Amino acid sequence: MKYKRLTKEQFEALHQEFSTFLATQSIDKKEWDTLKAEKPEVAEQELDVFSDLIWEGVLTKANYLEHFSKSHIFLFHCQETHIQSIVLKALEPQVDLMQKEGLQWLSENMFTDTVEIHLGKKEYQGERNTAIFDLIKEGAILSDGQLYLQINGIIQS
Repeated sequence: MKYKRLTKEQFEALHQEFSTFLATQSIDKKEWDTLKAEKPEVAEQELDVFSDLIWEGVLTKANYLEHFSKSHIFLFHCQETHIQSIVLKALEPQVDLMQKEGLQWLSENMFTDTVEIHLGKKEYQGERNTAIFDLIKEGAILSDGQLYLQINGIIQS
């Protein structure tokens, strides 16, 4: 398995897609039930293959990621050959960037000596999707990129 198996909830949400996937494998409902009962290892393999297909599609479309912690915000723009990052660090220990008040504080103090801003660019060491998946495993979430683009726009002007 290249990525990780989808959760039960994700499988339920993708029930129709999974049924279509099984149909492409010439597996109908009856045969699926038989596989689960008599050859659970084969059924597990089908779940893993489907999970990897879904992850591959999601990761291929991923353009932006965000990762928030109490004192840092990591913003990533996932491009074809490299990833660009903006890292914001609050130097005030009482600020919590995971709270609404912390984000308000950040917007008011962005260009003061209480906020460090680091820009970065890194070529992918291996496959693009694997690198993105590694960031997700570390806590990053997929994003529409609005925050990255907003902060990048402010920094560039």
